[in-house]
Amino acid sequence: MRKTFVAITAFSLVPLGAAGCVSKSEYTKTVQAAEARYNALDTENARLKGELADAGKRNEQLTADRTQLERTLTMKSGELGRRVSALEGDNARLTKELAEAQKAREEKMREVSSTYEQLVAKMKGEIDKGQVTISELKGKLTVNMVEAILFDSGKAEVKPEGLVVLGKVIEILKTVSDKSIRIEGHTDNKPIVGTLTQRYPTNWELSAARAINVARYLQKQAIEPANLSAAAFGEFKPVDDNTTPEGRAKNRRIEIVLVPKE
Repeated sequence: MRKTFVAITAFSLVPLGAAGCVSKSEYTKTVQAAEARYNALDTENARLKGELADAGKRNEQLTADRTQLERTLTMKSGELGRRVSALEGDNARLTKELAEAQKAREEKMREVSSTYEQLVAKMKGEIDKGQVTISELKGKLTVNMVEAILFDSGKAEVKPEGLVVLGKVIEILKTVSDKSIRIEGHTDNKPIVGTLTQRYPTNWELSAARAINVARYLQKQAIEPANLSAAAFGEFKPVDDNTTPEGRAKNRRIEIVLVPKE
């Protein structure tokens, strides 16, 4: 290619030389300049071809990267859609369960309130005399009976008048099936003295015996024993001031507590 170009260039310069009497040195310079220009253009062309080839490779890589990215995004989008669907399903299920739990809780609260109202109505006389108090708090219902209504001083056996009062409570308790019944024995802080200590060394034993006797009586009256428990607190959970006779009288008590089953 190069020889052809030089030959053509030299041939084309013959007429000029003949016509204008161009010297041999000028002719050589012209040919050399043409060759240099050709070489520069050839080098530039090779460089451009190389850059074009590199650009083609980069374009192929970018196309491959784009295809991979689109494939990845499609997969991620599908996975995200499935996760969103699963979360929506879980949310719907939890919302339903929460609504059902709320409904059940409200139903239980209504049952407790109904039991409370029945007890208040049934024991109005004892409540008016201050012998019984009934309270309801957060699903926990407590029937508080002072010692004097159930027991003689220093004794753990329920007296006949106390059995009558317990009978009123039992009549209502028989209608309750979803609660545990805990019988709690409480005393004042006066220590056991005299011969009574042979049977009840401390207030723990006296409060325990009273709670157990009440629980046994409830069982005899067909209250399910699996729902019954007895607890003794002695003098350690007072509800009033133990420094006054009135306060000590309030602290000597039996509490029948209805609590949710475990």
